[in-house]
Amino acid sequence: MRYLARKLGLYAFIAWAALTLNFLIPRLMPGDPVSLLLESSQGAIDPEAKAAIAEAYGISDDPLIVQYGHYLAGLLRLDLGLSISQYPVPVTDIIARALPWTLGLVGVATIVSFLLGTFLGVVLAWRRGTWSDHVLPALTFLNAIPYFWMALILVLVLSVTLGIFPNAGGYERILFPGWNLEFVGSVIYHALLPAITIVLGSFAGWVLSMRNMTVTVLGEDYVSMAEAKGLPHRQVLFGYAARNAILPSITGFALSLGAVVGGSMLTEVIFNYPGVGYTLFTAVQTQDFALMQGLFLIISLTVIAANLLADIAYVFLDPRTRQGA
Repeated sequence: MRYLARKLGLYAFIAWAALTLNFLIPRLMPGDPVSLLLESSQGAIDPEAKAAIAEAYGISDDPLIVQYGHYLAGLLRLDLGLSISQYPVPVTDIIARALPWTLGLVGVATIVSFLLGTFLGVVLAWRRGTWSDHVLPALTFLNAIPYFWMALILVLVLSVTLGIFPNAGGYERILFPGWNLEFVGSVIYHALLPAITIVLGSFAGWVLSMRNMTVTVLGEDYVSMAEAKGLPHRQVLFGYAARNAILPSITGFALSLGAVVGGSMLTEVIFNYPGVGYTLFTAVQTQDFALMQGLFLIISLTVIAANLLADIAYVFLDPRTRQGA
């Protein structure tokens, strides 16, 4: 418990640092959103309206410490300000619309990729020296293909050429969003090709890393002792070898889960998928500082939470962690 308490204190400090940096960085950058908006309007907006626009966006000339207090108070109310490019829509509403799409696509695909890659890695390690070793060159080649290139190839072959999958969007535009069979089916159909891209682009890395780590662990004395006791092969493989070999992969998986909320930006941009990654891409294009700040905050907190979950998982998977605590 003391170990977890120290970790919670550490991550609470990291979360506060992330909140503070998220507040400071936009305000220390040259320029401000209102001036950019007036410049982009090419005279359509009266410069005398600058003060009113700044007030609408929550921008003030107060000292930083005062602004920081207002910023923290807004966070407690879940108020991240108003979007500049989609004014007067609150940033929280835009994130709330985009987040389920990313969690449903990238989150599920990441978990499937990790489970599939980890299981295959353990099996290939147990069957090393057999015909299964011939699979390794193909996995190495698959892992070496650039992610965006694989996505473009799949779009060209499966969508443009064969017409099996749609090449853009999250659902058919003629449908009205709702919990009905037609809309849900359309969402799943549009998500299949991006999900296949994510799984193919990442599972080979899990396979190779898990296989190599499991091969190393299988040579340890405690595994040899378990085999000498006559324990079933399945128990030796999963109860002794895989349980210890998976520890390094837990950290990588936690980082992958943390990146889920950020969305696989390349995938979402290539497939024009309405998730967090695509929303961040459009926010950068339109210089929507309020929306970028809100998205960066959510992404940072998600990465911190994912790493905390990885530390908690270590406590249950590795007894040495509990002994050290």
